[in-house]
Amino acid sequence: MTGLSTLLIVVGLFLLGGVISFRKQGMPVGVVAVLGTGSALCLLAGVMRLQGVWE
Repeated sequence: MTGLSTLLIVVGLFLLGGVISFRKQGMPVGVVAVLGTGSALCLLAGVMRLQGVWE
């Protein structure tokens, strides 16, 4: 696991926690959607970098 892929996965999980927290607090849907999109992109980028390492 490289450092950048680890960082991307950790940031993605952190943002996912924010999505869950903001949703419970009743924040606007737009804010939650943007945060969720950022989380998904970070997680996807981290996993794709890991696939490059494994091949």
